[in-house]
Amino acid sequence: MQTNPFSFCPSCKSDAFTLSDNRYHCDHCNFTFFLNAATAAAGIIIHDGQLLFTVRAKNPAKGKLGLPGGFVDMNESLEQAIQRETEEELGITITQWQYLMSSPNIYDYANVRYHTCDAFFVTHLPNKPVFSLQEAEIAGVTWLKPEQINLNDIAFDSMRQAVKKLLAK
Repeated sequence: MQTNPFSFCPSCKSDAFTLSDNRYHCDHCNFTFFLNAATAAAGIIIHDGQLLFTVRAKNPAKGKLGLPGGFVDMNESLEQAIQRETEEELGITITQWQYLMSSPNIYDYANVRYHTCDAFFVTHLPNKPVFSLQEAEIAGVTWLKPEQINLNDIAFDSMRQAVKKLLAK
């Protein structure tokens, strides 16, 4: 895992550019570069007491259970992101989401560690939808009753925390 992607200050090119906590600081010119969490949104879809899980088609966590969702684009709200991601990944439109919680997470991709803040939303559907899966992202879907859910099968800690919170209600 790449731990220090920056060797030189982007302002003055000095090699006195060091990482401390969530920021890089240049001792030469006093430039500071902050590392902020990337934002992601995911949705828990419920129908007839069952939760919908996706099966991840690629790494990280290929083959593990996931939830529809992904990174929030620039100038996009969390609500817009979960609606867009659900349309892209599952081919369905859901406009009624209720906020559940947020959780920090780590997303390792292409030798870069991303610290994320993942927001989770819930919706209840009256009818089971027909999906048109984005096969590059989603290998399949499965509906599980609460007693069938093994939290260890879920791809990311933040998702496990959200499912656990929902099931505790």
